[in-house]
Amino acid sequence: MTVRPATEADEQALRALWEEFEAEVPEPQGFTPETWDDDWQALRACMTSGAALLAEDDEGPVGMLEASVAEGRRWHVETVYVRPRARRQGVAKELLHACCERARERGVTHMSLGVLTANEAAAAVWRRLGFAPVEIVMTQPLDALEARVAAEAHAPSRASTHVQSDDGASVERALSHFVPRLVAAEVRDAENGWIRIADPVLDADRDAQARLARELSEALGAVVVALALEVGAVVRFRLYERGRMVDEYLSVPAFYGALPKGDELALEANPTLVARLTGADRDEVRRVARTAGSPVELGDPDALYEEIAALMGLEA
Repeated sequence: MTVRPATEADEQALRALWEEFEAEVPEPQGFTPETWDDDWQALRACMTSGAALLAEDDEGPVGMLEASVAEGRRWHVETVYVRPRARRQGVAKELLHACCERARERGVTHMSLGVLTANEAAAAVWRRLGFAPVEIVMTQPLDALEARVAAEAHAPSRASTHVQSDDGASVERALSHFVPRLVAAEVRDAENGWIRIADPVLDADRDAQARLARELSEALGAVVVALALEVGAVVRFRLYERGRMVDEYLSVPAFYGALPKGDELALEANPTLVARLTGADRDEVRRVARTAGSPVELGDPDALYEEIAALMGLEA
């Protein structure tokens, strides 16, 4: 296998590789796909000012790299593609090595590249080679953004914090030390051995509610649930045991922005933990505390809020 600078005579080979890359890694929704004419113009510029490299084996072209001059002494790798038949043979590394040699000759000190979040395999390779993220580009449909902004601007939130205790005096003492001070705290015994706390501060400030739940759980050595309906759209609960958050649920994990798949899964309810700490039926937790890609898929958020409270024996 050899790597050499590409020339204009390689247009057909480069186009075939580029089209395979575009088919394998399409542009995300909302982005306009680049045309070959556009990329060919950019590739021709890279041939003189950056790097346009072609990898070949005995059967012909197997890979390409395109790197452009970015700013200062940095080059940006626009494309690295290796055909499936030649993968796991070090072709991409050879292309990058040749690019580095050419860059060093031009006084370049840094290399950058972009990778789609959906392309997890490529992202893992770049991290392994030492690339670190410095910028995140986010996107969503305009209609969805307008609806979300309107909902968050006008829809109310409501929250309640529940302590698994019958010692109201101890709860009141712990509350008296909490900062920020609650302005109109309603503290009352509910059924099933829970003490319920509600306050406008907690409705408006999720971080304050989480801190209160953690501090109460630690001070009292108790199980505490922080339950909330956020901006009238999504349901969240955080479950604490002896000051440590042991489970968190958000009905639409990506409601506030795209998340890695692992983080989305972490925001699903843990039926075993919820059942053990609250007495809920594990199958009911699995049925009721479900997640989806949007609030619409889950139906009425107020009803879901009430259902989740009920399955844990809480008064919402």
